[in-house]
Amino acid sequence: MTEKIADTHAALETLEGAFKNYSAGKDFFGGDSIGYLDIILGSFTVWIRVLEKISGAKLLDEAKVPLLVQWEKRILTVDYVNKVLPSVERLEEYGRALRATI
Repeated sequence: MTEKIADTHAALETLEGAFKNYSAGKDFFGGDSIGYLDIILGSFTVWIRVLEKISGAKLLDEAKVPLLVQWEKRILTVDYVNKVLPSVERLEEYGRALRATI
């Protein structure tokens, strides 16, 4: 499990670098306004939070990926994004049930 967590940290650090390059200091990957990439990646942040709860590992760590953590906070305040994303608790329940079948 620790190897997978390390791989996830490495992937998130790469994503942090991409955000830094492509956002050019703005709020979203594409700049000032939310775009397709923000919506796609934003939907994965809920699953990342579920994995944190199930594994006990800190994945979206502000000390390691501060830009992504701040971006996640912004993306989750966008009304139309927040309305369609399931809650962490709901996905955690689903994830634990799915894990039990494996």
